[in-house]
Amino acid sequence: MTEEMILANATLVLPGEVRTGSVKICGGEIADIADGVSVPAGAMDCEGDYVSPGLVELHTDNLERHIQPRPKVDWPHASAIIAHDAELAGTGITTVFDAMRVGSISRRESRYGAYARQLASELLELRAADALKISHFLHLRAEVCTDTLVDELNAFGEEDRVGLVSLMDHTPGQRQFRDISKLKEYVKGKHGFDDAAFREHVAHLMELQETYGALHEAEAVKAAKRFGAVLASHDDTTAAQVAVSAGHGIRLAEFPTTVEAAQACRAHDIKVMMGAPNLIRGVSHSGNVAAHDLAELELLDILSSDYVPAALLMAAVRLGELWGDVARGLGSVTQAPAAAVGLDDRGRLEIGKRADLIRFGIKACTPALRGVWSRGLRVA
Repeated sequence: MTEEMILANATLVLPGEVRTGSVKICGGEIADIADGVSVPAGAMDCEGDYVSPGLVELHTDNLERHIQPRPKVDWPHASAIIAHDAELAGTGITTVFDAMRVGSISRRESRYGAYARQLASELLELRAADALKISHFLHLRAEVCTDTLVDELNAFGEEDRVGLVSLMDHTPGQRQFRDISKLKEYVKGKHGFDDAAFREHVAHLMELQETYGALHEAEAVKAAKRFGAVLASHDDTTAAQVAVSAGHGIRLAEFPTTVEAAQACRAHDIKVMMGAPNLIRGVSHSGNVAAHDLAELELLDILSSDYVPAALLMAAVRLGELWGDVARGLGSVTQAPAAAVGLDDRGRLEIGKRADLIRFGIKACTPALRGVWSRGLRVA
């Protein structure tokens, strides 16, 4: 950790406000915050750039993309993890909950195998060896309509830094894939299925839901409690589904697919997280509700980079413009996600918090990173 550093003459993104000042870092923590444009001897002159807490990412599939850069290509995991870590640091993300699927399908036509336990062990070993730039936690995506979910969950314990468990049900005809044509387009593109193979795939998924859906959902809820992890819903579509989520004690909803579901989340005091790519593109890639629409309706709390790490800061700036409140927009990727998963040591520019910080300017209406610090050490 750096002994001492001052970022001066900066536009500080503080909780609820933006003002000009400086941040002093000592021992990996924020030691002082001062107002004014002065640049003390030895300080870094930020020349008016924004200085914000580092970004907190709760749901990203980016690590999976690194370990399998092409279909049937299994890249060496240590290399993939280190590259993923560096990529996130380079986009301003200083805390990440790495999403890993638990729950596999054994049937040959739809087969995909287990990988989360091995990958998590490798990630935690690299973390223990101080090989990673930023802070990593595990996010287990519990696919309830699979053969093996319970066994895969049982391979994890309290020592594994499982911070988040999300309940996933990708059965065709509901939630994310209410429009089966969107699923058909996705699956045929990813797996090369012809029409007959796709129909068989859909029938098998529906059979899995009927056999395992309710049982595995209950087991995933119990596993989250065992890990001490936050439990999240995924792709809630109706008020009835949100009510079930609330009954499980869920307080975080990932990517609700309709205004109805988002409104129900608000009524149940469940925080709504939407994808940054959705906000930037103005549309969901699955044909569901647009994040922009939920933001305008005051039904959006947290952004996630989902499948594009660089989207997170860009979308937060866009959200600040939409709301007319820079601090609130940046809060959707800093203090709001940190609070949602109980990390009270980061996500805010406050004395005593972790010195996870980013410096950025705005160029051509786009944020341009000029520095990233994790626990006071510069990582990008």
